[in-house]
Amino acid sequence: MADGSKTEKATPKKRRDERKKGNVFLSQDAVSVATLLASVFVLFLMADTLATQLGGFFSYCVAKCGESASGAEILREIGMQALVVLVKTVFPVTLVTAFCAVAATFAQTRFLVSGELLRPKFSRISPVQGVKRLFSLRSVIDALKGILKIVLLMIIIFLSLKNQFLESSKYLYTDLSASCAHLFDNGKQMVLWIILAFTALAAFDFMYQWWDYERQLRMSKQEVKEEYKQTEGDPQIKGKIKETQRRMAQQRMMQQVPQADVVIRNPTHFAVALRYRPDSDDAPVVVAKGQDELALRIARVAEEHGVAVVENVPLARALYAQCELNGQIPPELYGAVAEVLVFIFKLANKSAGVPR
Repeated sequence: MADGSKTEKATPKKRRDERKKGNVFLSQDAVSVATLLASVFVLFLMADTLATQLGGFFSYCVAKCGESASGAEILREIGMQALVVLVKTVFPVTLVTAFCAVAATFAQTRFLVSGELLRPKFSRISPVQGVKRLFSLRSVIDALKGILKIVLLMIIIFLSLKNQFLESSKYLYTDLSASCAHLFDNGKQMVLWIILAFTALAAFDFMYQWWDYERQLRMSKQEVKEEYKQTEGDPQIKGKIKETQRRMAQQRMMQQVPQADVVIRNPTHFAVALRYRPDSDDAPVVVAKGQDELALRIARVAEEHGVAVVENVPLARALYAQCELNGQIPPELYGAVAEVLVFIFKLANKSAGVPR
């Protein structure tokens, strides 16, 4: 029985792992019914051929018995003929039956071929595990299904033979061919009733096996969490890694602030550091940007390294919203940024006394 704490549906990973172990959904009753249907269908389809082959074989045996050849030679010829008749009659039925059994199995297991179940396991020979399996819900259901099959089979056979027995007296006034045809029809009707009853049981078994398979695969909340940690990583560790990566990225960004030509800022909320080298840059490049606390740090580092800091609220907001780090500014901001850079370059030239 599944643990009561296992209330969660199996995850895709759990299903893949169980499939690798060979633990897949399979209803043996469905395979049996498919095999029964196929074999009966082939037998009905080949009824004339079977009757012809068997009738010819019996005639052959009678004819051989009247020959004057030695007994050993007659038995050898009859054996060879029996083998030929066997191949012609039994082989097609066996082939179709085997094919349907394999097809019904693969259709349920989705063409799984696993050698995991062939490996020896101590649990299969353990008396304790054997007792547990003996008194498990699956064993009880299987026992009830077996009893129900036997009861239904006996009831159907009894009713069919009862009707046949009541009508048997009529065969005294009927020719042999008509009697055989009537017997064949009654037998066919009995087989169809058996197939119908077993198909209903197979449908029940299919639904039960599916329910039981899903029940066995269920997971507890803790198992789901542990699996998530194994596949995606511990959320706390991932958070620490992201925080470390963010901090390292900010450090690299702050190291580029001294190389900027100007920092355009909103007084307290936004700051964007721009670099422009006419010989290597097609347009001004954003080397650093930040908001709130990071914006104040960018402005402070810029002032410590003598980088001009300009307050321009709309331009700072636009640059922060539209520009990517280490990316060029968009064309619609060329004009506004150019005015700032020209102003900064003029001040730098005046302070240095030489062209930049």
